[in-house]
Amino acid sequence: MKKILLIEDNNDLAAIIKFNLIKSGYEVFNVDNANNGLMILDDVEIDIILLDLMLPGLSGSEFLRVIKSNKKSENIPVIIISAKNLENDIVNGLKSGADDYLTKPFSIKVLLAKIEAVLRRTPVTTSKKLSYKGIEIDIESYTVKVDDKAIILTKKEFEIISLFISNSKKVFSRDMLLNKIWGYSSEVFTRTVDAHISSLRKKLGEKGKLIKSIPKVGYILE
Repeated sequence: MKKILLIEDNNDLAAIIKFNLIKSGYEVFNVDNANNGLMILDDVEIDIILLDLMLPGLSGSEFLRVIKSNKKSENIPVIIISAKNLENDIVNGLKSGADDYLTKPFSIKVLLAKIEAVLRRTPVTTSKKLSYKGIEIDIESYTVKVDDKAIILTKKEFEIISLFISNSKKVFSRDMLLNKIWGYSSEVFTRTVDAHISSLRKKLGEKGKLIKSIPKVGYILE
């Protein structure tokens, strides 16, 4: 079942869209602001996002920039649904990374057709495995083995080690890790990175020593 993230602050409209999406066989995660949308993306593998632009707090345009700059979410297709119907609004939305643009008011049938069309042209993710010096990762099944022994990682720990192995010998600053793994960048949260790296190292055992700290810079997988 395809999973749709609907970000719409008009409760009546959101209810209508959600009802029709569920009726059409989709699983729907509905939030009324972009910040909660980012939280959903942290926990759920979303197949497509329906995004309003005029939202309280973080705007739809800002949300789009955040997810398109994040390696984890950059390939999730987005359909903008907005009352902003000027030509420049549509052009800017598409140039910012949206896959389609639907102006309000709109037909539910048209929305469903656009969702189907976007999903048809979105590449299907194939199984991908990574390995590095005895650490083996299966991206599709979210499993990790160290010297053929399975270990249990949290979602963030898994994403960190996957990023390191995909970019071995590349230095990542704390801000870069925050942006790529959490989707934001702020000095206030840099301790979050350190805590996750520390936990990851312990779970990797002797292989944890491969993750080196670079003072005042960040981390590297040697």
